[in-house]
Parts: sequence; C-alpha cells; structure tokens
Amino acid sequence: MFLLETERLLLRPWRVSEAAVQHEMWTERDPRVPPHRRIGADGRPTVEDVARWIEDAAEPSTLGLPVLELKGSGDVIGYCGLIAGSQVPDDEPELAFELLRRAWGHGYATEAAWAVLGWAQESGYERLWATVRAWNDASLRVLAKVGFTESGRVEPDAVHGDSLFLTREL
Repeated sequence: MFLLETERLLLRPWRVSEAAVQHEMWTERDPRVPPHRRIGADGRPTVEDVARWIEDAAEPSTLGLPVLELKGSGDVIGYCGLIAGSQVPDDEPELAFELLRRAWGHGYATEAAWAVLGWAQESGYERLWATVRAWNDASLRVLAKVGFTESGRVEPDAVHGDSLFLTREL
C-alpha cells in the first residue's frame, strides 16, 4: 500500500467512505475556478459520483492524488500529489494540492508538498510543473516555499484568471 509520512500528516489512498470530504472541497472552490471543477447547477458531482471515482481509482504509483490525513485525529483535510498534466511533457508531471478551507494557514500544503517532492525525486523525475491561477496567492506562496519558479509561460483566461506555469528542478 502507498504511504508517505511527514511530522503531522499521512499521505495515503482515498477511501470510499471519505467521498463527502472530497465533495466538500468541490463546494468550497472559489467562484473563479472553471465550472468543470465546481459543483454544477445540476448538483453534480454528487457525493455518490465522488465515491465512484474513488472506488474506480488506482492506488497511487508515481502519479496520483493521495489524501492528507492528520496524524492522531485521523481527519482528512485534502490531497497532494502528482498528476499527468495535459500541457506539460509526459515525463514531467504536475504537483497538485487542495485543502479544505478549515485546514488553510497551518502549513499542511507546504509540508505535504515537500513529501511529494521527495517521492518524485526518488521516482526518477527530474523536473515538475505546477499550474496555478494568477489570483491564487495562497497556492503561489506554497509553491514558492518549496522552490517552484515561474517559467514565463502563461495561459491567458479573461474569465477565470490567467494560468501561470511554474517549474521546479529536482
């Protein structure tokens, strides 16, 4: 079974019983996030939809978005991992993370990102990407803390905010 551990966190596969937590993240997303990443007018995705996604997902290998579980309490607060980016080289995945709002401001995203960076390096990756909306100051701060720098590549989006492409050598 996949498991990463930090001082305060366990990074492990999602459980179907945690679908409501992932659904809650969808409900908390900023209204500037593109509609396909928010709860739609039809109420989708539902908790049941999310449960099916978890059930169908493969256990993380070098790619995947493991859950962030607080040690001790067992509370699930978000995810952090690597994904295959659609606009980056195949052998250079993207770091992705998202936390419930109640977990913001405690350094959990930075702590988890450091663990994932170590995992990525051990897996043989030489460079990672991260894409983030220019208005997402909190995520930009986390990425700066773990050594990501702007690549100069920007995908303009007047409706949802420009996407910045950041990189980090491992």
